Amino acid sequence: MIIYSEPKTASELPVIDIGPSFSDGPIARDRIAEEIGAACRDTGFFYISNHGVDQSLIDGAFAEACRFFDQSNDWKEKCKKQGLSNGYEPPESQRLDNESPGDIKESFNFTMGNDPRAPGYKANIWPEDFPNFREGLEAYEQGVWQAGLQVSRLISLSLGMPFNHFDDTFAPQKSPLRILRYPPQPENAKFNQLGCGAHTDWGWITLLSQDALGGLEVETASGEWVRVDPIPGTFVVNLGDIMLRWSNGQYHSSLHRVMNNHSGENRHSIVLFFNHAHDTPVECLPTCLDEGETPKFPPCTAGEHSAQRYNESRPQLGAAE
Repeated sequence: MIIYSEPKTASELPVIDIGPSFSDGPIARDRIAEEIGAACRDTGFFYISNHGVDQSLIDGAFAEACRFFDQSNDWKEKCKKQGLSNGYEPPESQRLDNESPGDIKESFNFTMGNDPRAPGYKANIWPEDFPNFREGLEAYEQGVWQAGLQVSRLISLSLGMPFNHFDDTFAPQKSPLRILRYPPQPENAKFNQLGCGAHTDWGWITLLSQDALGGLEVETASGEWVRVDPIPGTFVVNLGDIMLRWSNGQYHSSLHRVMNNHSGENRHSIVLFFNHAHDTPVECLPTCLDEGETPKFPPCTAGEHSAQRYNESRPQLGAAE
């Protein structure tokens, strides 16, 4: 259990303008990749601006998230997650700090481009008779997925690999989108029960959009917890644990959490987990291994790693992904 204490400072994570990387050629790409690499070696957290996602898609997705969570509990239960499917998860369904109480959040998850024949398939459960909800969220994910692909290509460059080196590892797509609501902290909350307990993400990269209330906090290399305040027009990007395996620990996957919500209002966020396909082999890149050095992590597949982490966060399920 990581005991919560209020951060005293806001973070100074870099805001990286990735706009020139879309069109200005290899010199701009190399410069931006170098900035991203520095952030990856530091905390593994950074903001991106000029990411190419239209603000109307972002505003629309937040509006649909609010509309969904405003429905009655009985209505939301009709699209509740079933076993290992996607769908709705009520508060305290997940516990990301395994020694703390369940997280005070509710969520809805789906994966675009699901192929039932693909390894690691999870069925989507959409609400019925709820116009524009699915269309709005899918349009948002398509836009943010393209931004994630560009960041992934820049990370590849920063690791000394070709720009498109990882492109094929993202098909078939296994990148779930999650909308979240963090209600005001209840008076009867248990000891150390947070909106979202301290954890690292499991996959490749995560792209987060926060509302104006904020709430994300990250642990720095010195062990200090700092706020990651919302910056209009940006996404927060952070690395997942798979990045440690690819980079032999050179790039960081930092602990982060969502603070207790004492604003008196519902706080919302939208997360895209930009992940590798289930069967992607994950092992140390040759550019991250010095002569005579051995990898710090054994080879695995992306699916094996995510299944282990998934089951750890939902021990009541008792089944592998």
